[in-house]
Amino acid sequence: MPEGPEIRRAADRLEKTLCGKGKVKVWFAFPRLKRFERQLEGACVAAVETFGKAILTRFDNALNIYSHNQLYGRWYCCNPDDPPRTSRQLRLAIHTDSHSALLYSASEIEVLENSAVATHPFISRIGPDLLSPQTTLPMVMERLRERGFRNRQLGRLLTEQSFVAGLGNYLRCEILFVTGLAPSCRPADLDSGQLEQLARAMLHLPRQSYQTGGITNHLPRARKMLAEGSSFEDARFHVFRRAGKPCYRCGAAIQRSDRGGQTTWFCPRCQKGAAPASGA
Repeated sequence: MPEGPEIRRAADRLEKTLCGKGKVKVWFAFPRLKRFERQLEGACVAAVETFGKAILTRFDNALNIYSHNQLYGRWYCCNPDDPPRTSRQLRLAIHTDSHSALLYSASEIEVLENSAVATHPFISRIGPDLLSPQTTLPMVMERLRERGFRNRQLGRLLTEQSFVAGLGNYLRCEILFVTGLAPSCRPADLDSGQLEQLARAMLHLPRQSYQTGGITNHLPRARKMLAEGSSFEDARFHVFRRAGKPCYRCGAAIQRSDRGGQTTWFCPRCQKGAAPASGA
């Protein structure tokens, strides 16, 4: 599933494609949304916002299109006369005279009035968005200390959108590695220094990934690897999808665990108690 950085980059493309480009025509694949096509026709896109892994396309007539890519959804931005060649199912199309934004394979699409945005079931329950400039280090540290979260194992907690918004599996694995923590660790187990290190990594890695197009590895290392001919996939991560390859810190083989319904990549030496507990 795309994570916060990928969704924010998709929103950036939508904003560039639609905002300031004039009046739109909208097409929905789902019969339940067809009635909104006429209401949206002739409106202009005012802004494109993200809420963790969800996108809100705002129009100047007080209506909004909420979309969540889930696992398979994908946005394409293109010339109206040159749609992408794909076997995916088109679910939503937003056209201007010169551009098109097309959402394929997503099923979670809604039209909301402005007054309904704040109470939407997903938007209303997510935690602070780690890509938002308004989300600060003290806010994340306070979140980690809250009674409802402090005794939860990090392996599950980090990807729970009601805790913080935007993290998925690759960011979870990379944050845990950078902070030297096992998925079974809890915020309550950490001293103040470790807690601050964790909060910093939770802010830094998603933002670095957003800015670099997906790199969470140490940037000088990743750039050197790319310059020497490594593929982007080989250069981008510390541990994610690197099972059997040497840890960049200690040389131990990165391991993979599929316990508890989540696949975790980790270094058995660098991450304290790194073998994930069942359900971690």
